[in-house]
Amino acid sequence: MTHSRPGAEPLAKPRGDEPLPPPRPPLSGTTWLEVVHLLVNLPMALFAFTYVSLWLYAGALLSITVIGLPLLAAGLTGARLLGSWERARARGLLGVHVDAPTPIRRSTYGGFLPWLWATLKDPVGWRTTLYSVIRLPWGILTFAVTLVSLFVLWPLLPWLARGLADADRAMVRALLAPSDPLERRIKELEEDRGVVVDTAAADLRRIERDLHDGAQARLVALAMGLGLAKEKLLEDPEAAAEMVGEAHGEVKLALQELRDLARGIHPAILTDRGLGPALSAVAARCTVPVAVTVDLKDRPAQAIEGIAYYTVSELLQNISKHSGAKTASADVWHAEGRIMLQVTDDGKGGARLDGGTGLSGLADRLGSVDGLLVVDSPSGGPTVVTAELPWRGRESQAQARP
Repeated sequence: MTHSRPGAEPLAKPRGDEPLPPPRPPLSGTTWLEVVHLLVNLPMALFAFTYVSLWLYAGALLSITVIGLPLLAAGLTGARLLGSWERARARGLLGVHVDAPTPIRRSTYGGFLPWLWATLKDPVGWRTTLYSVIRLPWGILTFAVTLVSLFVLWPLLPWLARGLADADRAMVRALLAPSDPLERRIKELEEDRGVVVDTAAADLRRIERDLHDGAQARLVALAMGLGLAKEKLLEDPEAAAEMVGEAHGEVKLALQELRDLARGIHPAILTDRGLGPALSAVAARCTVPVAVTVDLKDRPAQAIEGIAYYTVSELLQNISKHSGAKTASADVWHAEGRIMLQVTDDGKGGARLDGGTGLSGLADRLGSVDGLLVVDSPSGGPTVVTAELPWRGRESQAQARP
C-alpha cells in the first residue's frame, strides 16, 4: 500500500504531463467564492434571460417594420454589456481571466445602415445571447444544488462547488471569450479594405479639387489672356506683348502647381532614388530643421514605401503647422520583418489620435496594411510618434512570383 504525506507531489498526472492542482482545504476561501458565484447564478440568469427574451421576441415580431432590425441591433449591443458583466463576475469570483472581445470598430460604420449591418452580424453579441439563454436552467440547477449542499450535504460542498464552478469556467471561456483569432483577423481585414477605399476616394477628390481650383483655373485664364493678346496683336503690339509676358508667368505657375500635384501623388524621387533621398527632400521643405536618418539595406515593397513616405511627410507637416518646435528628427530602420518610423519634435506636445491633426486618418491608413501608429505627446512635449509597417521587401516578392 502506498501512503502519501503532506506536501508530497501527486503520483498521477493528467495528459500532457501537467501536474494536478494541489488539494484545497475543504472550506477554503476559493470554495466560498465559488459558492457565492453559484448562488448568484440564479438572479443573474433570470435577469439576462428576461432581457434576451424580451428583445428577441419584440425584434422578431417587429422585423417586418422599420424598427424591428434596429431593435435587434440595440439588443445585441446590450448583450455585449451583459457579457462584460459576466466576465467581470467570473474574474472576481472564479479567477477566470478572459480578454474582452474586440469592439465593433467605428470606422466601419459610416452611417446608420453600416452600423446596423455590422451589429446584426456581430458574433460576440449572438454568443452572449446564447450564453444568457442556457444560463437559466443552469442557474436554477446550481442554485438548488448549492443551497441543498449548504444545509444537507455539507461534507460534499467543496467537491460539488468545484465541479459546478469548473463547468461555469468552461462556459465563460467558450462563449464569452473573443472570437477565433483568424475570424477576428478576417473581419479586421474586411474593415480595413473599407478604409483603403475611403482613403483612395478622398485622395481622388483632393486631386480633382486641386486640379480644378489650381492648374485648371490658371490654364483657363492663360487661354483667355492669349486670346486677348491675339486680338490686340495688330492694333496694339505693345499691349499684346505685355499680355503675352503675363501669360508666360501664368504658364510657369501652372507648371509648378502640376509638379507639386504630381509630387503629392507619387514623387519621382521616391521611385528613382528610394526613401532616404525622398524624405530628405520633404525635410528640406519643413519650416523646422529636421535631421533625417534612414538605415535600410534594401527597399520595401512599393506600396509600403509609399505609405512610409506619406506617413513621415504628414507628420512633418503637422510639426510645421501645430507643434511650435525648434528642431525635429525622422528616423527609419528595418527590424524583424517590419519597417519602423519615428518622428520626434521638441514642440509644445499635446498631440492625440483624436486631436483633429490627421493622426486618426493616418492610423487608419497604416492599419489597412497591418501597420501601427503610437503617439506619445505629453503636454509641454516632446512629441514622439512611432509607426511600424510590414516589410514585404521587393526581393521577397520577386522570389514569390512563379
